[in-house]
Amino acid sequence: MKSIRLAGLAALVSALTVGAAASTINGTYIESRNAEIYASHCFANSEVGITGDLAVMAWNIESGRRNGVSLDGLNVVAVVKASATIGNPFASPLPAKAMAIVDERASAEQREALVAFVQEQAGELAADIVRTEAAPITLDFHGNMHDKIATLQAGDIVALETREIRGTDSLCHLDDIYYTPLVDLDHAMPAFAVEQSFRGDGLGHRMHEYRRSSAYLGTFAVRGEQQVSD
Repeated sequence: MKSIRLAGLAALVSALTVGAAASTINGTYIESRNAEIYASHCFANSEVGITGDLAVMAWNIESGRRNGVSLDGLNVVAVVKASATIGNPFASPLPAKAMAIVDERASAEQREALVAFVQEQAGELAADIVRTEAAPITLDFHGNMHDKIATLQAGDIVALETREIRGTDSLCHLDDIYYTPLVDLDHAMPAFAVEQSFRGDGLGHRMHEYRRSSAYLGTFAVRGEQQVSD
């Protein structure tokens, strides 16, 4: 009897382990804003209330399921237009409105799951999605994420190119991380946006900027829905 109980316990542990693994959505992430995220306090403070109200967030989901829907290999982008500087600890950026760009390869069911995933990750910033579009999306880290060289392209709506931050990029020295990433990440690194643009409709705002320490690259592993079997 004891051996039977132990075998049953082992089977239960194994099933729970498999269920936990299946419940994880993981992949790579990139974001950029129309404000410096890596800068001295004197420079970052000079932007508060003036800019920093637009953010682009993009996820490449390597594997994972939501509500039983596989999101393996799909990409999704959110563009947020807030009412004030996002990340300012002294004032709320809300209300905000957002646009979702879903991978054109996704089925209708997957597109719905991708939008729900974005809203879960971005919280109140993406609670009000006013427009959703499907487009070809590529998020490429060109081999080694730690080189901080990345490109994001979402149709003709969003484009971003990054590289590492160099000493010569400093605006008034003593630079440091001023704004943290907008979502929870396992690993995050600030990067330099060589060029960043947003040309979508629905948010009443567009962006086309060059040379800003305004990006993050990272990896994520977030809990998906626990699958319960009889």
